[in-house]
Amino acid sequence: MSVILIIVTILAVLLLVYVLVHYLRAIIKLLTSIGGNGSSYLAKLRLGLRAIETETGHLPVQVTKLNGGLTEVAGGLKIVDDQLEASINAALKQNV
Repeated sequence: MSVILIIVTILAVLLLVYVLVHYLRAIIKLLTSIGGNGSSYLAKLRLGLRAIETETGHLPVQVTKLNGGLTEVAGGLKIVDDQLEASINAALKQNV
């Protein structure tokens, strides 16, 4: 009787190992299709993100220069605003 139980236990363990190997292969196949080779979706996404990073890498330097230029423009517009206000006030004083 114990020999039969040992054989059944060994068969159950072998079946369990077979099922685990089968499902692990299926999982590996799925993961490989997602990101395991150069034509996968993950590889294409990585390539696209790398291109975006390369193309936009110069923006921090250019934005700093742009901010400096806009600060100078704001100063010049303040002067123009002051002069226009003085011209309006002078025109209003002439009408009185």
